[in-house]
Parts: sequence; structure tokens; C-alpha cells
Amino acid sequence: MADSVIISCAVTGAIHTPAMSPHLPLTPRQIIDQAVEAAEAGAAILHLHARDPIDGRPTADPVIFMEIVPEILARTDAVVNITSGGSTKMTLDERLAFPLQAAPEMASLNMGSMNFSIHPAARRITQWVYDWEQPYVEGTEDIIFRNTFRDIKRILIELGQERGTRFEFECYDLGHLYNLAFFIDEGLIEPPFLVQSIFGILGGMGADPENLALVRTTADRLFGRANYHWSILGAGRHQIPLLTMGAIMGANVRVGLEDNLFLEKGKLATSNAEQVLKIRRILAELSLDVATPEEARARLRLKGADKVAIPAAMVR
Repeated sequence: MADSVIISCAVTGAIHTPAMSPHLPLTPRQIIDQAVEAAEAGAAILHLHARDPIDGRPTADPVIFMEIVPEILARTDAVVNITSGGSTKMTLDERLAFPLQAAPEMASLNMGSMNFSIHPAARRITQWVYDWEQPYVEGTEDIIFRNTFRDIKRILIELGQERGTRFEFECYDLGHLYNLAFFIDEGLIEPPFLVQSIFGILGGMGADPENLALVRTTADRLFGRANYHWSILGAGRHQIPLLTMGAIMGANVRVGLEDNLFLEKGKLATSNAEQVLKIRRILAELSLDVATPEEARARLRLKGADKVAIPAAMVR
């Protein structure tokens, strides 16, 4: 087991909609403030998406990202991890527009195409806030998130090799581990790398505890334990139980309102920081320390916040 546990926080994402929680950050100011609070609570990595400030829909607009990222870099020392996944409705060019411009320390990278559906959630909503929400949520029943081998290769070369960005490799299914192993064999990925195992998304691996052991043994066999850092993402109500199990097994953890809107059964989380503090308390009860951003950078061999392609005047 590592000396300390890296806490990642996914601040807003592209899954949930305004009707699902009044606490979901939507505007640049809300995203900035919640990200900073999460970092102050103990998150070493901040995973960021952007939202249209008018109606909260997911956006890949670099202009909006630039309203968010420089201030977070100025106010925290947390690792800023920019999505390359965006949403299921975005093209690859749209998803990469800001990461290629910013050359962040980290970016997420989904390791395959998949059915990615949240359409059952629409049954629980009785009143939508914006017109786009219901067709967006219901439409996921008939949509595929695309990341072909060629797409992944492009991201690894243009963002990874050419810009020095390292990745949170998001693995929603067992086959995604084998896709990751393929690109390692191709010489496009070097250790140490972060494997984010995602459980509980409809279309991916189920949130069965047995799957954690299967993923761990498969990753050990494919990569060798010394070559990767493991992290757990449990969607929705599975968040805290799976993260606790994962931490006991030596994993790092990811929380945040992108992954789960609740703090406990029937109680919405009012902020991302609440979830960070909750998992931090659990880690303390397990006698596990929380990694600082500097420790996370050293462990993942990141290039440092001073190497991102955002003008210094906008950061400090």
C-alpha cells in the first residue's frame, strides 16, 4: 500500500443536470469556488468540466474553461485534471479544444467506446429546470460515447507526447484494461500511470464488490503492480462503500458531484468539499493518510503547474 491516499474530486462533470440538484456547480464562479473548497478539504487532484453559465448544459468552449482554470491554478496548488471526454454529444475535436490549448498536467482519457446511459434517471425527475435537460438525459438510451483506438492514439500523441500531459485512464469495463495494455505495448504510455476503475455506470462494470478484486488482479497481471497507481470511482450510492473497500485494498479514491449527488441516503451533498471531508474521515478511521498535491505530482511524475500553457499573468 502507498504511504498516503490520493483524493481526486470531480467537481461538476457532464452527467447530472440542474434539475437533479440545486448544489451542482454550473457557472464559472460556482465551479471555481467549489473546486477551491474541495482542494482545501484535502483533494490533491481536481477533475474539471465546464458548463454553459446560462443554462448549465455541458460545454467544451475554451473561452469558458479559461474563465475557470486560471483562477483555480492561482488559488490552489492542487493538480488540475481537464476532461478529454467532455460529454457523449461532443466530437473529439470539441473535446480536445481546450486540453490542447492548455496542455494541463493531467487529463482524463476514457479507454474505449461504450454505451454510457443515465436514461433511467429521467423517471425520477418531476420538474425540469431547463428545456435541454429531459431530452439530454433520455437521449442517452440511444447514444454511444466514442473513443476508438485511433481516437485514443491521437489523444496520447497530441496531448501526451507532444504536450507532456499525463492521464487519468478511465476504465469502465474489464476490456478497457486490455485496451490500456495494448497502448503500453505500442510504446505510447510509460509508467507510472493512474488507472481509474469506474463501477456502477449503466453500460460499464457493475458495482459488485467482487469486481474490485477482479480488476485489481487483472491490472496486476497486465501491468505489474509497481507500474501503476490504482483509483476507485463508485457511481451514485456506490461511491462511499466501494471507495472504502478500494482504500483497504491499496487504492486511491475519487469523489465529487460528477459521480454522486448525495452525501448519504436521502441527503444531497451541498458541495464537493462535503464529499471530500467524508472520505477523508473514513480514511483517517482506516489509519490512512491523505496525499498532498506535491506527493501526488511526485508519485504520478507530473510536469508541474508551472508547465501548463496558460499565461503566467492569468495565473498569479
